Amino acid sequence: MSSKPVVLIAEELSPATVDALGPDFEIRHCNGADRAELIPAIGDVDAILVRSATKVDAEALAAARKLRVVARAGVGLDNVDVSAATKAGVMVVNAPTSNIVTAAELACGLLVATARNIPQANTALKNGEWKRNKYTGVELSEKTLGVVGLGRIGVLVAQRMSAFGMKIVAYDPYVQPARAAQMGVKLLALDELLEVADFITVHLPKTPETIGLIGDEALHKVKPSVRIVNAARGGIVDEEALYSALKEGRVAGAGLDVYAKEPCTDSPLFELDQVVCTPHLGASTDEAQEKAGIAVARSVRLALAGELVPDAVNVQGGVIAEDVKPGLPLAEKLGRIFTALAGEVAARLDVEVYGEITQHDVKVLELSALKGVFEDVVDETVSYVNAPLFAQERGVEVRLTTSSESPDHRNVVTVRGTLANGEEVAVSGTLAGPKHLQKIVAVGDYDVDLALADHMVVLRYEDRPGVVGTVGRILGEAGLNIAGMQVSRAEEGGEALVVLTVDDTLPAPVLAEIAAEIGATSARSVNLI
Repeated sequence: MSSKPVVLIAEELSPATVDALGPDFEIRHCNGADRAELIPAIGDVDAILVRSATKVDAEALAAARKLRVVARAGVGLDNVDVSAATKAGVMVVNAPTSNIVTAAELACGLLVATARNIPQANTALKNGEWKRNKYTGVELSEKTLGVVGLGRIGVLVAQRMSAFGMKIVAYDPYVQPARAAQMGVKLLALDELLEVADFITVHLPKTPETIGLIGDEALHKVKPSVRIVNAARGGIVDEEALYSALKEGRVAGAGLDVYAKEPCTDSPLFELDQVVCTPHLGASTDEAQEKAGIAVARSVRLALAGELVPDAVNVQGGVIAEDVKPGLPLAEKLGRIFTALAGEVAARLDVEVYGEITQHDVKVLELSALKGVFEDVVDETVSYVNAPLFAQERGVEVRLTTSSESPDHRNVVTVRGTLANGEEVAVSGTLAGPKHLQKIVAVGDYDVDLALADHMVVLRYEDRPGVVGTVGRILGEAGLNIAGMQVSRAEEGGEALVVLTVDDTLPAPVLAEIAAEIGATSARSVNLI
């Protein structure tokens, strides 16, 4: 019997992955896509390396008696139940930067292909047709490229396409204008970008707020000569609306690598000659696959040696006090709520921890809150290690404040941020009872007492009779059930705040209707799934 730690490779990975693991491990192989083979194989291993076909879910984790690390050789983690792994004390790692160059290059390729009709002309010529006039294209030089989402991949695309002589504008409410200016990029509101761009490329994370962002309304604001590329996430560009815009001549062309439902082999868009399509090839290069394999192999080595793992998504590395661990998901959710309420990046962010928990090292709570702040902002996996880097890149000053004094709760965590215009946004939460029920206890200066839920709505309005009834009526007409509600106000007739928990995501048109009917000064939807 080998005394070496056992690493199970459940999918085909590059030979460089095994080389990077080195001789200190017993290497086993299985077909992770075959559950009958995976479940018994995972039983006594210390680490498992997967790509996208192996589902490391609660069942697999329960069968893994010795498992310490799940390593995903790629960026996404859709096939790994991170929550279940965290509860089981299993570290999850991925390779968050392995494919950023590859993804950026594909987006650039689609931009060039849509501008010059390269795939269409290639197919015609191979079919014996010489159609120079039909496939006349347009130049990229001196055209305006609108980058929707200025994260790492968006920045790489902007840099590369500026070499073509393109003028770069971008929409990203979570990037400071000064930071964009350093890169030679002008930040615009989305509507402005839609109006001026000759080409649009999308590089956003997929969230309830970004699904359908480039939809029918947006596609009525663009130039008829615009060409749109989506190599980020399917569904951000509404495919039905894009098809209509192309058929009606309101959009000149499109380049798509991702789709709302995948695999996608039958779409009306595929019938249009002005659409260039690829089957989600964003990470599909030899170099990206090799980088991913080597990166996770190194992470496995570090994890099994008990060292800090930079690419861990659910564990900081090092010792975390048992009393602190239950607060990690709370702090992360408060960070996500803060981002939803703020709607932009903060110039300064304060994470405040009060109560008896501060007798321990609570630095990890700051990291957890920061992780939540950027979870729905960047199109990359956010970890405890790279979250401060995202803050630094966006010019956000981050501070941790602690005190053992907490008059109203045993412990409380507050995420407080100052926006560019000086406005302050804050949200506070606590854990209640032996089951550590997560509760929101304050929004700004308003006290509330409501269990956190996956779907929440926060409204500010002038206090008056009938508002709660109006909100309930509109939600009822939309088929949305209210799970909980808390109303808070400073004084009668002044500003009031209501926090609602609902059973499903609140569609943007419904939120807009509520805001209009009650005259809300602020209306925000928060989604924590």
